[in-house]
Amino acid sequence: MRSTILQTASKYLLPILFLFSIFLLLRGHYYPGGGFVGGLVASIAFVLHSFAFGTENTLKILRSKPMTLIPVGLGISALSMFLPVFVGYPVMTGLWFEHPIPVIGMIGTALFFDIGVYMVVIGVVLTILFTISSSTH
Repeated sequence: MRSTILQTASKYLLPILFLFSIFLLLRGHYYPGGGFVGGLVASIAFVLHSFAFGTENTLKILRSKPMTLIPVGLGISALSMFLPVFVGYPVMTGLWFEHPIPVIGMIGTALFFDIGVYMVVIGVVLTILFTISSSTH
């Protein structure tokens, strides 16, 4: 069953929820939020689209299987964890650029760790839900 109301709402809510998830991601290392919460909100946006238009159409938006986000996110997080070792600091020491970027603020290894977590959470949640969805049809 396809709902016209849900499809119309989903067209507007997908970009709004996705932008809100980016906001939560960037806000995370100063205030509540971060990669995990941002990833959950982004996943909710895609799940809502999947409810309205079907899993196949949502996979077309993603352009690749969500499972591919998991190793990429793990790689980014691992690199941000071990990058300080290469410049003589202990693992997971925060390294920061000297000048803040407007709107985003200070950028450092904590942000890249959060980006990796964000990608892993989206990949895991969507892989699980889309697998369940495809097995029930």
